[in-house]
Amino acid sequence: RIGGWIALGIVLVILGGIAGGAYYVWTTYEDQIREVMGWEEPKDYEAGLANGEAFVTIASGDTGSPISQSLYDAGVTKTPDAFYDYLITTGQNPMFQPGVYKLQKQMTSEAALAALLEPANKQEFTAQIPEGFTLAGTLERISEGTGIPLADLQAAAADPSQYGVPVDPAIVAAGGQPLEGWLFPATYTFDPSVTAQSAIQTLVDRTVQSLDAAGVPAEDRQRILTVASIIQREARYEVDMQKVSRVIQNRLDPSNQETFGKLQMDSTAQYGYGEMHDGTVSSSEEALNDPNPWNTYYHAGMPIGPISNPGDVAIDAAMHPADGPWLYFVTVNLDTGETIFTSTYSEHLEYVDQWQQWCSENPDRGC
Repeated sequence: RIGGWIALGIVLVILGGIAGGAYYVWTTYEDQIREVMGWEEPKDYEAGLANGEAFVTIASGDTGSPISQSLYDAGVTKTPDAFYDYLITTGQNPMFQPGVYKLQKQMTSEAALAALLEPANKQEFTAQIPEGFTLAGTLERISEGTGIPLADLQAAAADPSQYGVPVDPAIVAAGGQPLEGWLFPATYTFDPSVTAQSAIQTLVDRTVQSLDAAGVPAEDRQRILTVASIIQREARYEVDMQKVSRVIQNRLDPSNQETFGKLQMDSTAQYGYGEMHDGTVSSSEEALNDPNPWNTYYHAGMPIGPISNPGDVAIDAAMHPADGPWLYFVTVNLDTGETIFTSTYSEHLEYVDQWQQWCSENPDRGC
């Protein structure tokens, strides 16, 4: 009888070892196993699922790869690579025309391509402005969507006072754009008679509408837009915007100045140095140490003015920050956008280490 129990124990140990080994192999080589066995998740949606509507912008010079990402971001295709892989597999290299296109969500890559090549789907006199775009990028989108020459829009934006926007001499002296932050991000459909001035006025009016809805006093608009523009660039998702707003408020609180002398927002350093759109979230040493008046690593307090065009949620968050003691935040996973908020530097460093570990394991994800 004792021998039987011993034999049973040996069998259980062996089975446990096999199970443990199988678990290790699966967790380590899951992607390779799925590929070999044909168990990979389909990259593309099945035909017949298309629904609703989605707007996709094709900028001048866009090729298959960036368009593939734009289609995924708009909810048209299932994965970021689906459309590009389809073009490669089928050997197609079409010439895409800049503009805003109306498609559907959950389309196959084949159907998405056909829709992008169908002239009727191009939204004439339509401009889609993403949240967090700068004035320069916004004017480019308006030009691409309406056909108004970019030079005309740039000339029209040179004098914000004609749109009811106060001109800050300090921004002008620093070589900045006084209209930055005032061109509201949204999808606009313009009348065929639209001009550079009327297009810009439409965007400014929409910003004023958002400021009024958030309860911003007229004399406080520029400050709130500056705060909101940082929130828009720093928060990965809308759910975090009120927390980011609180971090800004806490860092500017005089009681925290001894322990936290400067706002130190990377987005401000990147904007002032001109590296905001270099494809990474990290700031270069040159940007962090540049003395431009937008750099909150170099100067105490708020930047001289807005660094992007914020949307409704960011503007509202600037006026209504969440309650909390946070002084720090870090996005530990750029794919999921998971962001950790902390109130002590030691806690923050723990999550910075976690972010750095993620970056070392994902070197091509925009760190």
